[in-house]
Amino acid sequence: MRHTNVTYWRGFLFLGFSSFGELQLLLFVLFLSLYLVTLTSNVFIIVVIRLDSHLHTPMYLFLSFLSFSETCYTLGIIPRMLSGLVMGSQAISHVGCAAQMFFSASWACTNCFLLAVMGFDRYVAICVPLHYASRMHPTLCAQLVGTSFLSGYLFGLGMTLVIFHLPFCSSHEIQHFFCDMPPVLSLACGDTGLSELGILILSLLVLQVSFSLIAISYVYILAAILGIPSTEGRKKALSTCASHLTVVIVHYGCASFMYLRPKTSYSLERDQFIAVTYTVVTPLLNPVIYSLRNRAVKTALRNAFQGRLMGKG
Repeated sequence: MRHTNVTYWRGFLFLGFSSFGELQLLLFVLFLSLYLVTLTSNVFIIVVIRLDSHLHTPMYLFLSFLSFSETCYTLGIIPRMLSGLVMGSQAISHVGCAAQMFFSASWACTNCFLLAVMGFDRYVAICVPLHYASRMHPTLCAQLVGTSFLSGYLFGLGMTLVIFHLPFCSSHEIQHFFCDMPPVLSLACGDTGLSELGILILSLLVLQVSFSLIAISYVYILAAILGIPSTEGRKKALSTCASHLTVVIVHYGCASFMYLRPKTSYSLERDQFIAVTYTVVTPLLNPVIYSLRNRAVKTALRNAFQGRLMGKG
């Protein structure tokens, strides 16, 4: 409809990687391969933790939920991105775009809170090991996971409402491959200053609160490790944190770059590259890092694989 010479649209058009021309087919093969590995790895981690009784501990419970959250996050973004690489630019309804933004933001926020919970779990395991079983009991673990998911959904809903309460102008082309907040917000009419501030505040709350909890946990963990008399004991304690720390650095590094920057620093090519890293590469790194750096997970995976081969034989 028309209002004050501004056209309002009920949908958007993803331009995605249309500027890459013939390279789109190569990108499709690359991203599809990475996605299949990501999906298989995360599902395999969940199944192995579920089936191996040695992994029925809080640490691996949280890891399985992190893999589940990452799987859901990628399901909402990558299949449509792959379809766009094959079919070219794609249309999405106003409601569909809002739904995609809500779910992607919710799962991303949930990942942050789950990583904070995993940091707390490592704190209890290293700083008060004799009370670990009594403190990290099943009820508390369920409450921590439930709070992470609920908080993620609430923040995702808030971010979506901050953007989609705005009217959108005649330009309805999203210079991106999914309904991410910065490119969608750039299409809104009028002054978007309050909405940008709202997104910044919500992003800061999610990232800084969860990262601060992780940092506090590791301050106590480091103090406890330095108090261990033997070098072997310190190495063993550090090894239980190495996988989590690596995932935290990658996850928060990408998230901070995407959502804690001033609008003037946005760049289409650079943002798409970071978004690909965040949506395609990071979900793959989680199971890979935990599989390569965690002895218990490696043993469980090897046993599961050997059991499958023996079953076939």
